[in-house]
Amino acid sequence: MRFDTKIGIVVRSDLAAWQRLNVTAFLASAIAGGRPEAMGDDYEDGSGNTYLPMFRQPVVIYQADLATLRKVREKAVGRGLGVAVYTEDMFKTGNDEDNRAAVRAYLGGDLNLVGLALYGPKTPMDKSLKGLTLHP
Repeated sequence: MRFDTKIGIVVRSDLAAWQRLNVTAFLASAIAGGRPEAMGDDYEDGSGNTYLPMFRQPVVIYQADLATLRKVREKAVGRGLGVAVYTEDMFKTGNDEDNRAAVRAYLGGDLNLVGLALYGPKTPMDKSLKGLTLHP
């Protein structure tokens, strides 16, 4: 099946494994919470048990260094894509309010990014993610 939208997550390449997983999970939740059209329907097994919905399309995970993350953020914002950010300072906070304050403390181009999630139409997404390496 072909989709007219794309979901991409970019994680900084120098993070520890647990950090990469944590950042990916939080960024995926931003797309799920902020773009309900990206979600599919509930699942149901043969016994009638229901399960939470998941994205209706694949999620592509990339890796990049800080400079590249900043460039991708700038391109994505400029193209009007849905963007979620995760900054290094957020590893030191313990709640959503402090996370938002950690992001607010920096100008957009100065964010100490460790990850981004992008959602939007396929063509501008592809242009924003062009040249990135897939996460191993």
